[in-house]
Amino acid sequence: MIAGWETLPSALAAHLAISAAALALALLVATPLVLLMPGRPWLRRTVMGLASVVQTVPALALLALFFPLLVLLRNLTGLPVPSLGLLPSLLALALYALLPLLRGGAGGLAAVPDSVRDAARAIGMSASQRLFHVELSLAAPVVMGGVRTAAVWTIGAATLATMVGQESLGDLIFAGLQLQDWQQVLLGCVAAAALALIVDGALGWCQRGIAERRWAPAAKGLVLLVLLAAGVTGWWLQSRPATQVRPVLIGTKTFSEQYILAELIAADLRAAGQPTGVRSGLGSGIAFQSLAAGGIDISIDYTGTLWTQALGRSDVVPRADMLRILTEQLKSRYGVTVAARLGFENAYALAMRRADAQRLGVRSISDLARVSAKLKLATDLEFLSRTEWTAMRSSYGLEFASMRAFTPVLMVAALKDGAADVITAYSSDGALAGADIVLLTDDRGALPAYDALLLVAPGRDDLVRRLARYDGRISVDAMRIANWQADRPTNKRSPTEAARWLATETGLQR
Repeated sequence: MIAGWETLPSALAAHLAISAAALALALLVATPLVLLMPGRPWLRRTVMGLASVVQTVPALALLALFFPLLVLLRNLTGLPVPSLGLLPSLLALALYALLPLLRGGAGGLAAVPDSVRDAARAIGMSASQRLFHVELSLAAPVVMGGVRTAAVWTIGAATLATMVGQESLGDLIFAGLQLQDWQQVLLGCVAAAALALIVDGALGWCQRGIAERRWAPAAKGLVLLVLLAAGVTGWWLQSRPATQVRPVLIGTKTFSEQYILAELIAADLRAAGQPTGVRSGLGSGIAFQSLAAGGIDISIDYTGTLWTQALGRSDVVPRADMLRILTEQLKSRYGVTVAARLGFENAYALAMRRADAQRLGVRSISDLARVSAKLKLATDLEFLSRTEWTAMRSSYGLEFASMRAFTPVLMVAALKDGAADVITAYSSDGALAGADIVLLTDDRGALPAYDALLLVAPGRDDLVRRLARYDGRISVDAMRIANWQADRPTNKRSPTEAARWLATETGLQR
């Protein structure tokens, strides 16, 4: 079975639902604006200009921007405004759909010949009668063209909702990209494309029926839309477990280690009779915020990341002190409980090809600083904006000939291909088990510790007791090998299979 197939019904249903809701909301906003535009050129220019500006913002950035805006709204009003998941996705996608709807509506009305308006005026029609009985009737095919475009755009952009905690077909795509499981990527892409094509085809029939003033094509389109919604909903309902108990949701970030540990914990909880689900593909900050808000129940995070992002601290303290302060502060500030320290560290590090390190005499980051100006650095997408980079650069005086960002899964490939001479790496990275790469010593202690922790959401003390058995059970070597099983280019294992191996290796298997 293709990886991700078991989650396809749920992801497809969620994708269709969020796309339909966003399109409906966009129509509610666009319709009155379009109806008010005739005779008001200033309103048309203003609205179309604002919609065009919104359209220039990348869909992912638009989704991300709603998170701090909704947090600000919640802080100002005191209302329980959700900042993750459905609401930011709905608002961002609706905004993204506005421009084609407005262009279709305004363009359709503008295309109505003046002679037709004059004729309607001559027989005594009022402005509203001309609009609703004449102009909209003639403009309807163009309006439907805008609806078709908006629907396809929305379905495509909805794959990005994964990054703000909303389930979608993007779950399959992002997980597949990280794991280099191209079948899973293809499954998500094909499903999203098929959904967009079916919806476009159905709306195309509706458009044809309206243009030709025939009910048959329009009826076909409407029937197809109903059948699509019913089929997807039925498949989702059939695939759901029989139990009605709310599942424990485990949130993951976008790299293999997170997927493996989530599957390890999920299998453990299921064996104990607890239904579980995995909410994958969350951004680093989004994962913790979702946990604190109760959107997920369990997450895997790291002391150094929590130290800078959750507590806003940039100083470096001893490992034991960091863990103690984090345990106290996460509980008091957010209600989040540290259930277990897993036993391994996934620390940020700099890495080089072994041959290059030996040739240049580089063993530590201090050694690297002597030659860094001649070298190319590749980092993950967020490292250069993190406080860790600021601290490292300041402590060592690092300057590189060039710096480029890659997705984590491609950084080792960049090193091997010569696109980079130095990369940011992680101490538990599976690629280190399968490549001739050396980690450079942080000899000045510029970086904090990154001990892996299991975190539990507020109000889920029952899970704290269950997860206590994980404390200190996973070594960095075991984690690195498990990661390599999922990351290696050949004879690849799924996160579920790697999790089974890890459970057996560490004695955590029930």
